[in-house]
Amino acid sequence: MIRVVLADDHPVVRAGLAALLTSLPGIEVVGVASTGREAVREVVTNRPDVAVLDLQMPDLDGFAATRELARSAPEVAVLVLTMFEDDDSVFAAMRAGARGYLVKGAEQDEIARAIRAVAAGEAIFGPGVARRVLGFFAAPPAGPAAPFPELTSREREILNLLAAGLSNPAIADRLHLASKTVANNVSAIFTKLGIADRATAIIQARNAGLGTDPA
Repeated sequence: MIRVVLADDHPVVRAGLAALLTSLPGIEVVGVASTGREAVREVVTNRPDVAVLDLQMPDLDGFAATRELARSAPEVAVLVLTMFEDDDSVFAAMRAGARGYLVKGAEQDEIARAIRAVAAGEAIFGPGVARRVLGFFAAPPAGPAAPFPELTSREREILNLLAAGLSNPAIADRLHLASKTVANNVSAIFTKLGIADRATAIIQARNAGLGTDPA
């Protein structure tokens, strides 16, 4: 029996996934969470074989939760099940320690196969995600890696402006974003980099060469 903890912040999605997984032979749902911190707590408490995580969750997003589980429960396989299929999200999740990545809308058999695969120590991707991963490794070598690879391109853009001394409202105006969107991204940056304040973020960003060209 494969023991699973499921985490998703949408109640309807969470209930549906729990019902689906419970109906699958050989799979037992031993914990359900609505936030990233709850997910970490459920995994540490129940020690399942697999943690199925969404990426967009309150308190602690799926990337940070995956990194925390890699430290506190490395024997637990993380399978990402999310709506995001962009390269930044896929590779950030894998760098954080996820063993599998599926996009919501996957068929029941695909989800069951993915859970069994990661529980057995394999890496598995949904069809669209697999094409992206294969394309990445088939591509010619890239130039120097961008600093802070755990950040999305939007988060790096905001961190660059942050390092240049712009306030959140100024960043929002420059990027034509809502102030709340900028604030949410800044919070995500702090979480992913493991820092607590704006000054530390600016120092780390400037040390990495950001903030010199705010244009």
